[in-house]
Amino acid sequence: MNITQDILIGIALAMDCFAVSIASGITTKQFHQRPMIAMIAAFGLFQGGMTLLGWYVSSLFSEWLQPIDHWIAFGLLSLIGIQMLREGFNNDEEKESKFNPLDYKVILTLAVATSIDALAVGVSLTFMGVNYWNEIAMPVAIITIISSLLTYVGLHIGIRIGRKIPFSPTPIGGIILIGIGIKIIIEHLS
Repeated sequence: MNITQDILIGIALAMDCFAVSIASGITTKQFHQRPMIAMIAAFGLFQGGMTLLGWYVSSLFSEWLQPIDHWIAFGLLSLIGIQMLREGFNNDEEKESKFNPLDYKVILTLAVATSIDALAVGVSLTFMGVNYWNEIAMPVAIITIISSLLTYVGLHIGIRIGRKIPFSPTPIGGIILIGIGIKIIIEHLS
């Protein structure tokens, strides 16, 4: 593999992180330093870590994971998206929203959901001839960095969009997450 391929794989894997971070930024409408740094780090580390894990256990895990990986990602993203829709359409203004896309448990769930494809990429790297630790280190580092950078950019884009929306943008975020889940299912079933 060469660095161009590593960058292209990193960008492809980071697209879900980018879209989810835009949805989170739209929902929060402002910068929250600690949880957003946690999201940036978690999305990057999970993308890189799942790639590494997939590569490492490819012979054991690939046969089990491949038939269901897209369903797991779809399920996690849809559950979070449905919760966001419920919260967004809740008419009780006095109740504080229970759903927060910057809650650390939600960040962890989103990081797992957006990185499941990275596990499959790690498996495929084995079949592309990446057989040694020194060969996997560069792709994993590039995937981690690109995912973190695109999460950062997505959060800031989402915040700018969210500030311009005069109504609760939570349902928009929910629809985006459900849409990403549907996209994952369509890609895997095609």
